Amino acid sequence: MLSNIGFPGLFLILVIALIIFGPSKLPEIGKAVGHSLREFKKATNDIMNDDKDNSGK
Repeated sequence: MLSNIGFPGLFLILVIALIIFGPSKLPEIGKAVGHSLREFKKATNDIMNDDKDNSGK
């Protein structure tokens, strides 16, 4: 889904976020999004590893 968004699309999203949230909130929002993505990837990897461990038994 995100692979179809090019540079112009990302730039447009950034401009809209800047208008909506203001420049002072963007680092805070970016940090929260990054933390959420990291937790999601960790949970996904844990589930995949558990599935591999259980399939071998």
